[in-house]
Parts: sequence; structure tokens; C-alpha cells
Amino acid sequence: MPPSSVCASVPALSSPAAHAGTTEADHPATLAALKAFQSVAGPGAAVHAGVGGESWTLSAGTGTINTDRPIRSDEHFRIGSPTKSFTAVVVLQLTETGRISLDAPIEDYLPGVVTGNGYDGTRITVRQLLQHTSGIAAYNPYPGLSTPQPNPDGTFGLTALVRHGLSSSPPVGEPGASFTYSNTNYYILGVLVEELTGQPVHQAVTERVIKPLGLPHTVFPAPGERALPTPAVNGYHGARVGPIYLWIPVTSYDPSLYSSMGEMVSTMEDLTAFYQALAAGDVLSPTSLTEMRTVRTVNTGSAYGLGIQRRALSCGGTAWGHSGVVPGYESYTLTTDDGRHASVVTNVAIMIGQLPSAQLLELLDKALCEDAPQRS
Repeated sequence: MPPSSVCASVPALSSPAAHAGTTEADHPATLAALKAFQSVAGPGAAVHAGVGGESWTLSAGTGTINTDRPIRSDEHFRIGSPTKSFTAVVVLQLTETGRISLDAPIEDYLPGVVTGNGYDGTRITVRQLLQHTSGIAAYNPYPGLSTPQPNPDGTFGLTALVRHGLSSSPPVGEPGASFTYSNTNYYILGVLVEELTGQPVHQAVTERVIKPLGLPHTVFPAPGERALPTPAVNGYHGARVGPIYLWIPVTSYDPSLYSSMGEMVSTMEDLTAFYQALAAGDVLSPTSLTEMRTVRTVNTGSAYGLGIQRRALSCGGTAWGHSGVVPGYESYTLTTDDGRHASVVTNVAIMIGQLPSAQLLELLDKALCEDAPQRS
């Protein structure tokens, strides 16, 4: 369980605040959805949205408990699984140079890595790892709970993470048969990136994606780098019990536990810029982007490509991006090909009850559809 220090907050949190030249009256549907989301989410929540280069931000609650400090679009937080999109981009870039074939077995590149407990790397392809159709069981590490033995300095090695993930559960199905979201897939892809680039995965992603795109507030920390850059949104565990909010600050842990599947730090602004650049063809070749967007249906309204999610919108069309949950934060960023974008964050990983997924999806939909072009 999380540490024992608990903060209880009973007073109402601050009312929603608008930033970047907008007012609450400009986006009434999004504002209502933000209030509904924050009422079941963390101490604070914010949405950063707009069209093209025009953006606005609405915040509700607070980024720091017992203060009135709305979350802003340029504040850092741990993004969790949008890291998978960055890792997938590097893998696809390596396919463009002929270093990887998407439909080759992972055993060709990483002999003996994907084996044991019923797994056979000669039958699992790179594409299946990228799309979570490998048959590898779901694995969700958590600091101090479901983890391999750390290194003496408290960091985690990718190979140990792969081995722990594979040993945790046997296969859930035949490779290619069905979709099962497993973080172990992206640990394996991190090892693949390291093997083929000769660089630690955090360096490869930084030099191949973050720096070329000029994302000033996006960081893939090196093992041992535990501090968030400033300014930062404070992350909490917690729950709501009637009118009482119980928030527990997330204590420091080594983010290398999440590595190539969820370690990165960014802001709503930078995540928006990344997914917009991806859609615009500034990151991958047209062929690779098409591969990335070749999806497998997950459920009604949702499908998964190669490290990217597709969601249907109530106003028609689709949006692309990725959600993330990591200790202290839940986020989701989506963009459309006509320039609309929406990024949401709340500063809690709820440990009691369920994550407020329905309200989060409603908020994203409202933010994207309020700015949708009018159909004749």
C-alpha cells in the first residue's frame, strides 16, 4: 500500500479557472464536463484544447492540496503510457532504415529474451508486440508491490523487467489471436531499441524524437533521476468518501520501473505538440504512419494501432493519441487530422474504486467536438 501519511480535505475545491485568453463562457460544454470529471477524479484536473496553433486551458481544483493552485498547461507530470507512442516511433524509424521488419519474430533480434513460462519468441512478431496482440499476459508493475529485484542503487534494468513480466503469468492466447494490453510488450521493445541503437532507451528516444521535435518540457529520465522538473503538478493517491477527500502524496520512486512503457515526463502542451507533429508527418514517413495507424478493435469506439489509440468522436470522425496512468497521475491526449487537440490530466491514481474513465472520455469528446467544423 502507499505510505501512511494521509491528508484529508473537506472544503470545496477552487472553481474552474480559464487560461490563455479564454473564459469559462467560451466553452460551456467542456467546462461542464471538466467539473463532472474533477468531481470524481483528483484534487485537480485540467484540459488543454484548441485548433491548430490556437489553444486554451480550463482548470478545476488544485495541483497542490490545501492551496488554490490550478493546474496549468506548462506544468510537468509523469505521463505513463503515452511513452509507448514515443517508443513505437523509434521502432518504426528503425524499420525505415531496414534494421527491423515488423513481421519478423522478435527472436531474430533478441535471441533467448522472450522465452520461458510458455512464451516462444520465434512465434511473436515485432508488430504483435507493438499492437498488444502478442499473447503476452497483462502485467502492471507498482512501486514496492509487483516488481523485480531492483539494482543496488534502486534502479530497474529492462531485461529484469522483461523477465519478471513474462514470469508473472503464462500466455493468454496464441500470438496474433486477440488484443491484450500488456506493459511487458513495451519492455521488450525497449530492449530491442537498446540492442539496435547501442544506446539506453531513454537516450535513443531523446535523440531521435524529443530533440528533433524541439519539445522543451518533455523528458525521458535516466535511471535514478527521480525528481520532476519544475513547474510540476503534485501527484497523489486517494479516494473520495462522501464529502471527504483522502489524498496521499506519492512518495519518490525510481521511474525506471516503467522505462520504455511508461517512464516519461511531459506537459499537456508538449504532448499536444508531439501528437500533432506525428499526424502532420513530421516524425515518420507516410508508410510508417500508415502502419502505426493500422488498428485492432479494442471495444466500442476504441481501437489500437502500433503504440497509438484511435477513438471515435460523437461529432463524427476519429482522434488519435494515448492515455496514461502512473502513480499520481491519469492523462489522455488526442488530436484529429483537421487540427483539433485536447489533453487532460488529473493528479491522482485512485487506489480505492475505479478510475473515472467515463467522465474522462466525455471531457475529451466535448473539448474536441466544441471546436469541430460545422457540418452542412
